[in-house]
Amino acid sequence: MLQSNLAAKAEQLNLRFACLPAESLLKEVFAHGLLGRAALVSSFGGEAAVLLHMLSKIAPNAPILFIDTELLFPETPAYQAELAARFQLSNVQILRADTTFTDPTGRLHRSDPEACCAVRKTAPLQAALAPYAAWASGRKRFQGGARSTLELFEAEHGTGRIKLNPLANWSPKQITSYFEAHDLPRHPLTAKGYGSLGCAPCTSPAKGRAGRWQDRAKTECGIHLPAQTSKGENA
Repeated sequence: MLQSNLAAKAEQLNLRFACLPAESLLKEVFAHGLLGRAALVSSFGGEAAVLLHMLSKIAPNAPILFIDTELLFPETPAYQAELAARFQLSNVQILRADTTFTDPTGRLHRSDPEACCAVRKTAPLQAALAPYAAWASGRKRFQGGARSTLELFEAEHGTGRIKLNPLANWSPKQITSYFEAHDLPRHPLTAKGYGSLGCAPCTSPAKGRAGRWQDRAKTECGIHLPAQTSKGENA
């Protein structure tokens, strides 16, 4: 589909489903096939349990893509296994890059974090997403930066896919309330001050996403490619 047509489709979806709750959006996409074949991409980070729990009630067999960069905190794969078992998620697909030639020493993040993310995150995810017409993420506007203007539906630039952000307009209070209402387990590192969780070498304890790539201009890992929103802006 042409990018202009995809952007128009995203705009129509945003108008049509602007007031629909997150759970209902997930049902439309993963149970009713609104966008065709779709996957959820999850970091299994600090707030990931909310979307995963919602999806488990709607489509527990839906494909969930988890990128194991092999540089994650060890608590994250353990948390992934815990949530998958607790929510009975039967189709979690663990993605890993072959870094034999691109990062044989595992030190690329020190000299070129952009390249490291491209190798360990973006490349394996784009390969895994090839069969899908759409994918969902857990990004939210309150996370700031480029995310502050997120829409529910985005036209992903250059791929022909629609991206869904069911929690785009949620607040931190809503996230906390959902955790408490459903007695969801927290990622163990949230209690140690990690507001956002990525790879261990590039993540420090801090509020929100401030602990990611500290002292660098970098604010996104790269899996969220520039997307043409319904307003024609980059997201």
